Amino acid sequence: MSAPPRMAEPSFPADPHPDLQLAFHMAPVGLLVSRQRVVHAYNRAFCAMFGYSADALAGQSLEGLYPSSDEYEHVGERALVAMRDKGTYADERVMRKCDGSLFWCHVSGQAIDRNDPFAAAVWVFEDISAARAVTTSLTAREREVAQFLMTGKTSKQIARDLAISARTVDAHRARLMRKLEVSTTSALVARLMGRH
Repeated sequence: MSAPPRMAEPSFPADPHPDLQLAFHMAPVGLLVSRQRVVHAYNRAFCAMFGYSADALAGQSLEGLYPSSDEYEHVGERALVAMRDKGTYADERVMRKCDGSLFWCHVSGQAIDRNDPFAAAVWVFEDISAARAVTTSLTAREREVAQFLMTGKTSKQIARDLAISARTVDAHRARLMRKLEVSTTSALVARLMGRH
């Protein structure tokens, strides 16, 4: 299969108009610019959402924003494939704040160059914990299975995405149902989505 056509790197003015800087910093959603999955810049809404001060994360790996190293790696693998294919990636996942607390977040990203998606990317973070709170302690794998269940994927599809067996996915789903005190998959999904 041939590589996707190379997208020209956009040219930005050397000295951006002050309004562009203002728009970035004052946007009502969290914005982050990464290079090779390392934090390059982020705005005030991101600071408020994750609890970091203005420059505390600059130069740090994005891994610190994830509940576990496995989740960082697995999301990265999925994002890389999607961004090479379409230039964009989006999902809803559990993220970690500065104080260690976890919350559900909608994340979407745009690669500058589809052939090297992680060279530079712009990410948007929206806190969705008001509708979907983290109320139960879950393992990293349970969080990943929950993330896929909410997108409507079957055990076989989840197994393929996570490179595990469908029986293992079913075992994780059963544990999720016990922890969240529900008896059906539809009730589990509703609970995970914040619809009691």
